[in-house]
Amino acid sequence: MTNLRSIGIAAGLALSVSVPALNAFASEPTVPPVPATFPAEGKIKYVARDSILEFKALPEYHEPDWVTEKYVKTGKLPPVKDRLPKEPLVFKTANMPDGIGVYGDTMRHVIGGRPEGWNYGAGQTQGWGGIDIGLSECLTRTAPLFQVEAKDTEPLPNLAKSWDWSKDGHKLTMHLIEGAKWSDGVAFNADDVMFYWDDEVVDPNVSPLNGATPETFGVGTTLKKIDDYTVEWTFKEAFPKQYLYAMAYGTFCPGPAHILKPQHPKYSKNTYDQFKNAFPPEYMNMPVMGAWVPVEYRPDDIIVMRRNPYYWKVDEKGNQLPYLNELQYKLSTWADRDVQAVAGSGDFSNLEQPENFVASLKRAAEAKAPARLAFGPRLIGYNLRLNYSANGWGNPDERSQAVRELNRNEDFRKAVTMALDRKALGDSLVKGPFTAIYPGGFSSGTSFYDRKSTVYYPFDLAGAKAELAKAGLKDTDGDGFVNFPAGTAGGKNVEIVMLVNNDYGTDKSLAEGIVAQMEKLGLRVVLNGLNGTQRDASQYSGRFDWLIRRNDQELTSVVQNTEQLAPVGPKTSWNHRAPESGEVDLMPFEKDLVDIVNKFVASEDNDKRASLMKEFQKISTEHIYNVGLTEYPGALIINKRFSNIPQGTPIFMFNWAEDSIVRERVFVAADKQAKYELFPQELPGKPGDKGPM
Repeated sequence: MTNLRSIGIAAGLALSVSVPALNAFASEPTVPPVPATFPAEGKIKYVARDSILEFKALPEYHEPDWVTEKYVKTGKLPPVKDRLPKEPLVFKTANMPDGIGVYGDTMRHVIGGRPEGWNYGAGQTQGWGGIDIGLSECLTRTAPLFQVEAKDTEPLPNLAKSWDWSKDGHKLTMHLIEGAKWSDGVAFNADDVMFYWDDEVVDPNVSPLNGATPETFGVGTTLKKIDDYTVEWTFKEAFPKQYLYAMAYGTFCPGPAHILKPQHPKYSKNTYDQFKNAFPPEYMNMPVMGAWVPVEYRPDDIIVMRRNPYYWKVDEKGNQLPYLNELQYKLSTWADRDVQAVAGSGDFSNLEQPENFVASLKRAAEAKAPARLAFGPRLIGYNLRLNYSANGWGNPDERSQAVRELNRNEDFRKAVTMALDRKALGDSLVKGPFTAIYPGGFSSGTSFYDRKSTVYYPFDLAGAKAELAKAGLKDTDGDGFVNFPAGTAGGKNVEIVMLVNNDYGTDKSLAEGIVAQMEKLGLRVVLNGLNGTQRDASQYSGRFDWLIRRNDQELTSVVQNTEQLAPVGPKTSWNHRAPESGEVDLMPFEKDLVDIVNKFVASEDNDKRASLMKEFQKISTEHIYNVGLTEYPGALIINKRFSNIPQGTPIFMFNWAEDSIVRERVFVAADKQAKYELFPQELPGKPGDKGPM
């Protein structure tokens, strides 16, 4: 394959415009403009990390009266004290905004996704919108950390109640919660953890839903079982506390080994596809460690989840959680989620589609509005990710390979970023002080963001065309689009296929804006719009030239999923991975980014870590590692009848707001409860049975 960087140099010399003259067109790189102030932003009330929860036995335990009367006294369930661990997780009252709650009611969600099945560890989506968060529990937990000051920030214990480091810092012993049970009453233990690690994360034929790979926990990391309630990690680095964040949602949330293992190809005659699809959406009562269990699925209508009678968390009075008996997920559209939450026919929404901001604000301002609205910092960002793998990931054809060589050409990337009118992209979503120019790199709402370390190439179409010429591209057939050089991809028009998530209006709007702006530059961009699961499959398999992706946790919290900032392993990056056999073909500046990420992970010095991320931001934005598009705040919309909602909850930081508000503690006061439950006084049935018990 001819190297396009070499072509660009040769072609550039042959152009009638000299290289110095070309450079004269380009705007000088600068820092991004200061975003407009946004007075509606909510303020976070910070607390000490150890004020949130603890593990301990209590003198007595309680549950809803109907559970005792209908299930315990009739012999269908053991007493609540026998369903709880020896030392359950106890949420402290002082950290509950409204204190100890009462039982009853439901939370009605509306989502735009559709469930693929219940095999999270094998890559199946449950439809998003907080469903998997309600079902899954992970070794550690990070979502509530938005209210913890940076100097005190470390993941909270969860399925792992505590951990100890060896003297040299290379081994981490984790002590699992003892006596906890899956929702079907089967004991949770280290076998569940090891099945997830050995047979889902490490197995190259399995791709867990949120992209966990062995490298997520450090290159060369191993995990072994010590006993039923103890596992031991071994790391190459010393004291890599960073990986505690990777053990939270969504990369270390084990599934029920007693249900999953018999379907896995290692232990059966199944294929990997048969394993992945062994638990379709119609399979009810899938055992979970989460607070609610799926009991009803009606295609294109609703998913209903009922309280887990074996849930292993309580409040300080010994009341088994959750307080809410039921969660409902109406299967509609993401835009409809906002509309229904504001109208009161839905109870909760992450207002993340800016097209709905103005109408939602107006409705929420009305005196009789059923929902309250609170904006957070600008943590929702979108970027354009270019496929940098030139050595075979996704088996590209000649055209795709030529595009990847262009993606690796810095002059080409400068042309792309300078041709983007980011203000116009933002204004196309919503007018007003909501959107801000985002060059790429870290979100401006994270504590690691440093504006002075951020390199921004302002909109300059003439300069962008000059950079495109430097990359060796010109319109040889006069149709308005530049062509590949002779001998590359048949000298045809440079055509770029951009992967887009069809589930979100914002994604599609941005994609259409990019197509129009790239056309002015002379690049033909073709949209490949797919729904969430198909889009994910295309991305994870490397079948894209460009893709639009909303910023992930590594760009919003930085301390979570940090390894995804750069290709530190063959499968850690979203857009630069190695083929099945081979290594990542790193560009020179990527090697610097990988080195910075590895140093950050290994460091315990907060000042050094902050300095490293400033360096990362500068290199990343200077070399246009990701092409930023726009960023804006999100808002939490929640019905006013709900209590225990933490002040200033961001819709997305360490995790989505469905987890950040700690739904198992959320309650509705007795005088505000309504008759929304579809399965009152019902509990989950046996795995695979239809409907609740």
